Amino acid sequence: MVKQQNSQSILSIFAAPVGLIAGATYHFRALIIFVKNPKLISYIIVPILINIIVGIILYVGLLLPGINLIESIFNNLSLQFDALISQLPTWLNFLSYLDNILDWFLEFIIFMILFLIIGFLLVQFGVILGSPFYGQLSEQLEKIKTGTLPEAPPGLLASIKDIWRAILFELKKIALFLGIGLPMLLLNFFPGGSLIVTIGGIILTTSIICLDFFDGPLERRKLRFREKLTIVHRSFPAYVTFGLICQALIAIPIVNFFGIPLCVAAGTLFCCDRVLPKLLLDAQP
Repeated sequence: MVKQQNSQSILSIFAAPVGLIAGATYHFRALIIFVKNPKLISYIIVPILINIIVGIILYVGLLLPGINLIESIFNNLSLQFDALISQLPTWLNFLSYLDNILDWFLEFIIFMILFLIIGFLLVQFGVILGSPFYGQLSEQLEKIKTGTLPEAPPGLLASIKDIWRAILFELKKIALFLGIGLPMLLLNFFPGGSLIVTIGGIILTTSIICLDFFDGPLERRKLRFREKLTIVHRSFPAYVTFGLICQALIAIPIVNFFGIPLCVAAGTLFCCDRVLPKLLLDAQP
């Protein structure tokens, strides 16, 4: 008994770093699956076209006005700071250089946040509009990995229920984002709150992104929203690195058009390896 406990404790020590590394590998594994099974590419052609159309709308509608607004704000702040520097002794002129460095750094951070926001919106619209194709892609990948699929009830009533479940899923994601994100912003007014908001924001967006990309296998099993969220968090720490890679792929313009289908495939592979076996164990009496 003692030896068994010791072995479990040793496994738990190595589980975290192994999980962190494993979570970051599934996008590469998905690429390998596509190379070995070229027929799967047919399931992502239409979603890529949808992503391109939605992406152009988002970048034109949000990115260009956002860049102009950011540059306008920083130009005004720079002019005000230069006017303040001109009134100081000459030996403090070095502050103008610090101001330029700080402006560049802050603009870079804000631009990255803007790209992340647009990428996040692209995922939400792209996954919804391309859901019939992503669903078929996920089914084919699950067949390749497990050899079986859960039986789907036939009929019009079942289809209506699926649509209603999909609508509720999106509404609950919005409620989760607003219910946690908005109160979390208030922490910015407290000392050290910005760091907490940054970390909390990464965790929140990573969780929602994982909900999107894990949804194929989980929805086929008709799991409730809370159960899906629990499954995501039970996959810690692998889901963190998986979600961070997804955020990187969806934040890069043009890359995200192809990155979203890749993340859908990677999420299915992740679930087949790390989620479905646990669900089977939990279902056993």
